[in-house]
Amino acid sequence: MSTIGTAAAGTTCEFEPYASLDGGQLTARIARVKRAMGPRLLTLGHHYQRDEVIALSDLRGDSYKLAALAASDERCEAIVFCGVHFMAETADILANRPERLAARGGRRVPVVLPDLEAGCSLADMANIDQVEDCWEQLGEVLDTADLLPITYVNSSAALKAFCGRYGGIVCTSSNARAAIEWAFARRSRVLFFPDQHLARNTARAMGIGLEQMPLWDPHREPFGGNTADALRQSRVILWNGHCSVHQVFQPDHIERFRKRCPEGRVMVHPECMMEVVDRADLSGSTAAIIQAVEQAPPGTHWAIGTELNLVNRLKHEFPEQHIEFLADIACLCTTMYRIDLPHLCWAMENLAARTPVNVIEVEPATAQWALAALERMLEVR
Repeated sequence: MSTIGTAAAGTTCEFEPYASLDGGQLTARIARVKRAMGPRLLTLGHHYQRDEVIALSDLRGDSYKLAALAASDERCEAIVFCGVHFMAETADILANRPERLAARGGRRVPVVLPDLEAGCSLADMANIDQVEDCWEQLGEVLDTADLLPITYVNSSAALKAFCGRYGGIVCTSSNARAAIEWAFARRSRVLFFPDQHLARNTARAMGIGLEQMPLWDPHREPFGGNTADALRQSRVILWNGHCSVHQVFQPDHIERFRKRCPEGRVMVHPECMMEVVDRADLSGSTAAIIQAVEQAPPGTHWAIGTELNLVNRLKHEFPEQHIEFLADIACLCTTMYRIDLPHLCWAMENLAARTPVNVIEVEPATAQWALAALERMLEVR
């Protein structure tokens, strides 16, 4: 790799000086690294990122799409993931899976997260100890051989590995229904974590009643706050987790919009609560929301319930439509927002100086089982 910036090769650049640089200086230095490293460096920008970071990204998309695209690029020698921790983990698992490592003679592709504090509150609502305890308690009242775990991609590598070990699967918001159908073809019950709303909304659309979807709260005893009978009657056991961004949207936001704009359309993400999804005209993944706007005729009036950066970007990119944020308060993914130009420049110049910082590397056994669950997901996409 080329040496770029003020540091000599092998000397780590400290972060503090970057915080005092203005946006123009940072952008110019980032662009210089990108030119020098060319296709050997891939910068990934999640849809929820701030505009100045998206502008410097080589690829833009949702978490799984970005990880898969980067992992399939044979020219790539390093990845900077402008997202959150679980996304960088998935990129590491895919980019450094055994067959890719073998093809590169054992050389790893480092995956860098510019700020290690960029986590995900949803992913943090289920940890491996809690899930293993849940599985053990469920075994007291159910046959866990007839229970299959599903984890939303917004989860740690450890939870993906748990699903891999127990024959389960990972899903995205785009293929959650297909994943549940896949599970029901193999087992009679599903444990779905960590997002209760995605699971509930998806299962209801499949005709599963709320009485068959008990909510497991890992902080309540016994049985996550449920009776043994409720668990025996279950088909989809929900986890008490949610996305803080999508939890903001409320039914009255929709009612107020409809009164003000009766011809308008409401579109929300399925991580929103059931009462919001039920009142919306459309519910879909980030990719589905973007596609709906792309395909809508000029003059369409939208109120969109998802992360603010994405809604504002759609408003800018489709000025012939009337696009507004569904809620009456600003709602950013604050952990995603930790990725800024100073951290991005710092991470890139350290990569160029051959002193990578904040490298996310999943330990081999976890990566192996997580990959198994991710590969099963590919069967149902």
